[in-house]
This record gives sequence, structure tokens and C-alpha cells, in this order.
Amino acid sequence: MNNIVGDSEHFKQPFDHDDDYVSRADIKREIAIYQELGKKLVSLSKSQLKKLELDELLHDNILKAKTIRINSEAHRRQLHYVGKLMRNVDIDELQANLKNVLNQNRNESSKQNVAEKQKDQLLSGGDEAIQALLEQHPGLERQKLRQLVRQANKELTKKPDEASKSAAELVKYLRAETGE
Repeated sequence: MNNIVGDSEHFKQPFDHDDDYVSRADIKREIAIYQELGKKLVSLSKSQLKKLELDELLHDNILKAKTIRINSEAHRRQLHYVGKLMRNVDIDELQANLKNVLNQNRNESSKQNVAEKQKDQLLSGGDEAIQALLEQHPGLERQKLRQLVRQANKELTKKPDEASKSAAELVKYLRAETGE
């Protein structure tokens, strides 16, 4: 009569008192996190990978995974190997660096967009737009700006369908000199 159905002592396991015990499910979840992060790293460009400053073995294997045909068994195995190598890496630091690299790319594209908008304003606004830009950024050269705008407008009137070489130079100059 003393046998109680829900007797807690009867159902105790050896690992119940072990604080360091990690279940297989927890291990699999951790491995899945490494696999997903590995996939993100493989999808990055080579220049972005260089900015992350990964150890040589991991970096080389990520580059090797890029060369293998996607959706093949070899690619899957290579991704698993990259995930295995990542177990030796500080994952929090890597995720923070990855976030910074991805934000730098967004910042680069936003800088490009600002320079494109300035170019469009200069091409449509003429001397008034150049004067307004010079007031905002006194370090720019008026003569060079006027010359690039004039050349870009000439090229666009001759061949409106094609990209203007001078307009591209104008965007490059604006990005370099204004820091935007």
C-alpha cells in the first residue's frame, strides 16, 4: 500500500542532480545554430569574409563550400564541416562582427544612393544646384563640378539610353569628397 503511483523517488534519473548535464536535444539545437550561421557565412562575398577575420581553416573551408554546387550532397557535407569547425569559434563575437559587416554594406549602399540623388539634382538644377552643394560642402571644386555636370548632360542628350561615363565620375567624386 505504500507504493504511490507518482512517487518521485521512483522516477529519478542519474542526471537529475547533475547541473552540467546537457541533453541530446540541447546539443542538436546548438549544432543547428552553428549550421545556420555557417550557411550565412557561405552566402557572404569574399570581401565580407575578409572583414570578419576568421581563422584560416574556417575561412578556407567556407571558400571551398562556395565552389561546390548548391543542393548537392557534397555541399551539404561541406556545410556540416563548416558548422563543426565553428564550434571552436566564439559565436557571440562572430555574430556581432557579422552584424557589423552587413550594416557596413547597407551604409555603403545608402551612401551611394545619397551621391546618386545629389548627381540627379546637379544634372537637373544647373548652376543653382552646384552653388547650393558648394554651400553645404565648401571643400568641393566648383570648376570640376561644373565640368562634370556639363559633360554628363552632353552625354545624356546624345545617348539617353546609355549610362553616362561623366555622370558615374560625378557620383564617384561626390562620394569621395563629401564623405556621404
